[in-house]
Order: sequence, then structure tokens, then C-alpha cells
Amino acid sequence: MKMDDYIDPARSFWARIPEQLKRLPILAIVVIGGLIVFRMYVVPEDFGEYGHYRGSALGEAAELDIKYAGHQVCVECHDDVVDLKAGGYHKNLSCEVCHGPAAMHVAEEGDYELLAPRERGGCPMCHEYLPSRPTGFPQIISASHNPIKPCIKCHDAHDPVPPSTPSECQACHATIARTKAVSAHVYVPCIRCHEAPEEHKVNPRRFLPSRPASRDFCGECHDPAGPGDSDIKKIDMTKHGEGYVCWQCHYPHLPEVH
Repeated sequence: MKMDDYIDPARSFWARIPEQLKRLPILAIVVIGGLIVFRMYVVPEDFGEYGHYRGSALGEAAELDIKYAGHQVCVECHDDVVDLKAGGYHKNLSCEVCHGPAAMHVAEEGDYELLAPRERGGCPMCHEYLPSRPTGFPQIISASHNPIKPCIKCHDAHDPVPPSTPSECQACHATIARTKAVSAHVYVPCIRCHEAPEEHKVNPRRFLPSRPASRDFCGECHDPAGPGDSDIKKIDMTKHGEGYVCWQCHYPHLPEVH
């Protein structure tokens, strides 16, 4: 057997490895070396001393000036306001969100005055209409909702109930009302499809209205066998979208779009 006829198994195996895999060890060496250099020259020496952060960060945080006192101290002097707020919609809102940092106010025993927002620009930071806010969250359009008047003219900020209970749904659901106004359901009253308890008007997020849970409800108007008006579009409920509740495909407030 000649030497030329002998094939080194190791060399044969290496020849069969794709070129991309041959470069992986080089890449691994570069990455590991970079991490070692980064750890030696970039990561602070006290990193990991107490946890996954710089040990000296604790001392730096302790040296910062205390600006916020916490809403718990407010009850010591303003118990009547705190009690009123505790029963209102703003019960989970910290006093310092509206009145600013209160540490100096507490330290100076009231000589340092806090911010008392009386202008119109404060409340819309949370209550200006935004489509991303949850349904039922009180929203306004500042340009049309009692323009110019400051919010506290009609609402007590510590218990911001509306001065009068809204009688119509569009008071809170303006976007839906505007959409429904250009749809075939424009003359269908909201309570025809939604059973809303009276408490919904004053506590909308706790007392939610119902919505149709079966195909039979829409069929009351749209099934050809039903008693609905002849001008209403009729659908064979046994064949059209069988197995799905109607509003899974049709937006009820604008059913033309689906």
C-alpha cells in the first residue's frame, strides 16, 4: 500500500466541513475575547457586588435630594380632602401627580406652597381624547368641551363626578356615536343591543353594559323569517357565517365594513 493511497481520516473530515462552519471557532474566539476586554476595561469594578448593578449606585441614590413626600403624609393636615378623594375616581392617583413634589412643603410645615393647578391644561393630560385609551375612560375634546372654562369650574378635582349625569351614550362614547351616525344602524338605539345598568352612568368601568352573545339576536332583524322591517338587509342565518357570532366579522356600529 502506497502512502498516496492512504487518506488521513481527520483531514478527510475537515475537508467535508463547510467553509462557514470552519470560521465559527474564529468568531467564537473574537466574541469571547471581546467580552473579556469589555469586562476588564468597561464594566465598573463594583458591578455585581450586591446584585446585577453597580454597588456604588446605592450610595449615589442615597445622596440624592428627597423631593417627594408620598401621599400618606397628606392626611396629617388634609384629612377632609383625603377622605373625599378616597371615595372618588381619583382615589388611586397620588396627590403629588397634580400638586408636585411635596417634601419641601412638609419640611417647611406649609410655608412652601405647592402647585394648585387651576388652568385648563392640566386635566386634559389624562382626559384628552385618545383612541388608545380604554372604552369607558372619561375623555373630552378640549376644543368643544366647555372651551375656555377651567375644569375645576364644573368638577371638583378630588371627586370629579360630572355636574349632571349624562343622559345619552355619546357623552362618553363620542367616537362610536360619530361612527354609528354614518352607518345603517344610525336609528338603532344603543340600548337595543346593550343592556346598561343605571349605575353604568356614574361608575362605567365597574358596571359594564352587555353585548349580544348569539347569532339569534342579529337574526331578529336580519333573518328573512324574522319580523324585521322589509327595508332591512336580510341574510340567511343558516348559511351565512355559520358558527360565528355576527360581530366577529361585522363591526356593529358600522356593519357595512367587515
